[in-house]
Amino acid sequence: MRPDVTVVRLGHRQQRDKRITSHLGLTARAMGANNFVLCGDEDQGVLDTLSDVTDNFGGDFSSEHHAKPMGFLRHFTKQGGRIVHLTMYGEPHDTVTSTIPTDGPIAVVVGGAKVPGEIYKLADYNIAIGHQPHSEVAALALFMSELMGGVAGPEQFPGARLEIQSHPSGKVVIDRDEDSESS
Repeated sequence: MRPDVTVVRLGHRQQRDKRITSHLGLTARAMGANNFVLCGDEDQGVLDTLSDVTDNFGGDFSSEHHAKPMGFLRHFTKQGGRIVHLTMYGEPHDTVTSTIPTDGPIAVVVGGAKVPGEIYKLADYNIAIGHQPHSEVAALALFMSELMGGVAGPEQFPGARLEIQSHPSGKVVIDRDEDSESS
């Protein structure tokens, strides 16, 4: 059974981070997370994008905005959740990820603008995907793959209206509303 994972995006700046934050949410969903929490500037466009993708491609994935990330995370821990903070200053992912208990909810915190120092203390795990500057999206994808035992399969996305089918040299999309294939 896959763990219950919420990805928390800290410090979103609407004018600067719209694309990267959307990609974090899409990656969270595709890798099997259940929820995405946007902290920072409220950005309904990002939340709508994630909702539209879920409506079209299926699954049970929700997204929401929280104005107070520390309050959200403190409440999460009081409810028995574990916090994993992805940071280049943490412990090596390849030795720590396999030790994270997956029998309860997990919040994976991904920073944007300056991350408050309190996050490092509040987190149960500060994990580094290498100790060099890199993309938050790449860090999230690698961590989620390790935590979840690989990429989420089709069974994770029931109710899909659109389904991508593998093809060696083209694009095949099944639209269940039209019961047809498009290329």
